[in-house]
Amino acid sequence: MMSRIRNLNDVMVGVLLIALSIFALILARPLNPGTVDAMGPGFFPRLLAAIEMVLGIAIVAQGLLTEGEPFEAWYPRQILFVLGSIAFFALTIDRFGAVIAVAGTVLVSCLARRQTRFIEAVLVAAGMAVFVVLVFRVGLGLPMRVWPWGHIY
Repeated sequence: MMSRIRNLNDVMVGVLLIALSIFALILARPLNPGTVDAMGPGFFPRLLAAIEMVLGIAIVAQGLLTEGEPFEAWYPRQILFVLGSIAFFALTIDRFGAVIAVAGTVLVSCLARRQTRFIEAVLVAAGMAVFVVLVFRVGLGLPMRVWPWGHIY
């Protein structure tokens, strides 16, 4: 008997998106959605969750209908370092400023791949930190701490 799943990678990603959208809908449930004319705080989260669910269903359908690559193994190292980089950013952005938070986030996420070269990671981290400061602080004028010793402008 032939399996109906032709592309397990797409099916797994689609199921993950559907699960995340259901979780978002549960979290947004207590918020008043309002109407299209007078949107409440729950309108946009529900809209995004619905769009994500539709995309998840479409990706699952694609995985059932089209051939794909063999299922790729998931490695804990990659998942842990990427999630760790997000946690690093969340814990450092207010206290240490944008430069250290962004550079550290890039460096921690680069640890997810064993083949990453240290010099390249440092250059990307520095470039991203400069880019973030130029876009958000200089270009958009957002009040944010750039360095740990600086004030929030």
